[in-house]
Amino acid sequence: MDLKEMQKRAWDNKVKKGFNTTNVYQEFCYLYGEIGEAYEAFIKKHDDLGGELADIALYLLGLSEMLGFNLKDEIEKKIEINEHRQYVNVNGVLVKKDSEDDLKGDK
Repeated sequence: MDLKEMQKRAWDNKVKKGFNTTNVYQEFCYLYGEIGEAYEAFIKKHDDLGGELADIALYLLGLSEMLGFNLKDEIEKKIEINEHRQYVNVNGVLVKKDSEDDLKGDK
């Protein structure tokens, strides 16, 4: 199953089960909560970390559908951008080369 099909299936399940399909703000909050649960599972070395990561992906797929984005296409575009982007090390942190001046306060 490709990502586009996963997005449709995740959305269809939300609709079928009566989950939120209209409140974008609420969906971002749920996504944030799932990230927190995954972090906690990682820190506490719980066996369900994979499931928590899957929950994040499912909420992200649903949010993408809610907002009218094909997440597969968006990820492919971003990978292409990132492959060509250059980074510099600024005080031990990699930043986009074109945003180095922003970190220094030189605008």
